[in-house]
Amino acid sequence: MSSATAIDATPPAKRMGRKKLILVALAAAIVLAGGAGAAVLIMKKNADATYDEHAEDTSDAPPQASGKPAPVFVPLDAFTVNLADRQADRYAQIGITLELDDAASGDRIKAFMPAIRNNILMAIADRTAADLLGREGKTLLAERVRREASRALGYVVDDADPGATVDPAVAKARKSAKGTPALPVRAVHFSTFIIQ
Repeated sequence: MSSATAIDATPPAKRMGRKKLILVALAAAIVLAGGAGAAVLIMKKNADATYDEHAEDTSDAPPQASGKPAPVFVPLDAFTVNLADRQADRYAQIGITLELDDAASGDRIKAFMPAIRNNILMAIADRTAADLLGREGKTLLAERVRREASRALGYVVDDADPGATVDPAVAKARKSAKGTPALPVRAVHFSTFIIQ
């Protein structure tokens, strides 16, 4: 019988070892899960703090004038136009992007696009290659496009050619005229400018 007692005594010891092993494994799993949860919380707090720092830090962003919204850019399809050169057949291929003050003006530009494209084509078509080759010619064309796009939107635009010489007294009177609304097109940017 003594051998039977020895056999019965061994299994409870093995069972107790398995229970301890399961309890240790369960405790380790709980500790690991708690550590992973803490790590996730810490990483989330760090990510939120980093996001807040970047949201407040606008040093990479271009400076904005106080109270003015960011400009809206409306790219137009490229214009291919025969120029007014009499000596040879010359043409220009010009890509234009309009810079506007706000998104509402952008919606109006899209609504009036056929009239705007017509006015711009006419503004380019009566120029010669010599008129457009230099920087000054491109600057004058940009101003003319700005005015013609605004005219197509229904704005009253002074008929004086921006490149024409104007008496300084007349220019001063025009600048000081009150009640003249600002044009919706802030600037004109050329994306391509090819003359052949």
